Amino acid sequence: MRILTLNGPNLNRLGKRDASHYGVLTLEGIERALREAYPEDDFRFLQSNHEGELIDAIQAAEKDRDGVLINPGGYAHTSVAMRDALAECRLPKVEVHLSHLANREGFRQTLVTAQACDGYVSGFREKSYLAGVYLLKLLAEEGSVRT
Repeated sequence: MRILTLNGPNLNRLGKRDASHYGVLTLEGIERALREAYPEDDFRFLQSNHEGELIDAIQAAEKDRDGVLINPGGYAHTSVAMRDALAECRLPKVEVHLSHLANREGFRQTLVTAQACDGYVSGFREKSYLAGVYLLKLLAEEGSVRT
């Protein structure tokens, strides 16, 4: 499967951020774990602190990708523009979060972007990404996509 893996703002700081919420792996460590767990799959990774760059990648994904795995970071709670790009994307989409959002601050309880995805995984640190890919693969096999 050809998977676009997007990471939003501040995720380039993994390994330096609060390990109790985000774990100890760097973003590069998470990418390595995905490649090792799913060696048959083709991953394209993008991390950006810029909303427009992430939206451009979502819009281009249908050209050569089979699914989107996204951790929008703080944009998950605020970005209607990113939500709209995800809603238009006809690929399977799974949102992932490292921290357990239900145990976090109230403003993190609203997931604007997840509303446009097939589902989301939260609270398992780097294992959220592994579970997200597993779920993407199931969705692709079933031909299931939320539109």
